Amino acid sequence: MDTRHMRYFVALAETLHFGQAAARMNMSQPPFSRQIAAIEKALGVRLFERNSRNVVLTTAGKHFLNDCRSVLAGFEAACRDVQLVANGAKGELRLGFTMYAAQGIVPKLVRLLSDAAPDVRLVLEERLPSDIDELLLEARLDAAVTLGNPTAPHLRTRLLARDRLRLIVHSDHPLASAEKVGAQALASERLIAAPASVVPTLRSAIGAYCAADGIVPHFALEPRLQHTIIRLVGEGLGVALIPQSLCSDLGETIVSRPLIDPPEFDVVLCAPTASKNPAVARLFELVKQLSF
Repeated sequence: MDTRHMRYFVALAETLHFGQAAARMNMSQPPFSRQIAAIEKALGVRLFERNSRNVVLTTAGKHFLNDCRSVLAGFEAACRDVQLVANGAKGELRLGFTMYAAQGIVPKLVRLLSDAAPDVRLVLEERLPSDIDELLLEARLDAAVTLGNPTAPHLRTRLLARDRLRLIVHSDHPLASAEKVGAQALASERLIAAPASVVPTLRSAIGAYCAADGIVPHFALEPRLQHTIIRLVGEGLGVALIPQSLCSDLGETIVSRPLIDPPEFDVVLCAPTASKNPAVARLFELVKQLSF
């Protein structure tokens, strides 16, 4: 018995007419009748009572009809599902992201994927940039929105946005009223920044910005999280250079000021080049529709 035999049986059970059932299955009546007889012989059960005028389901036949319909529906669903998975329209996608992308980029990506592929289960994980690199390498994340890293040939990347650094200070700080701030103004400031081991792209950008003006930055505090950096600035414990994307809601005690010739950096969607997850390819195709 296979699904083909089940379809023969269902056709007859639903029409209760050998000629009509055979036509539905694109067969002539004699071979169709032989198939029904073979099914009953294989099962050792009479499924139909028939005479020259009528075909009627037996009690066993009625029960078998319900089971066959369930099996065929499940089989058809499995065939649809495997095609959806292969097309990236069903399955699971583990997407990592840094907090720099949490406010503007990630919500748009989630909406886009949810609308286009509602059967893809999206698992979101907010991580530090250094953790994201490792998790992608270990295939514990399928893709991520993070800072661009030109030294990562093992990753496929697509530019999503370009961000820039801004200075944040306590509202009582002398630089709070400056129109623009250059590196020279930071010479005697206590800088608060994440360590290079956590956010190498940002730390390198800050160091290069100061070095271009001959300034050696004084990193007084080095918390790992940008939210912690913002809170420390709010307490007047130093100043910080943070991505502009994080400056929209700093609170009343913090002021952000633009930098002269601010360092810029890329925010990218990336995934291992060796990824076999079709949902990753679908995501990369979908992001072409977005502008940030």
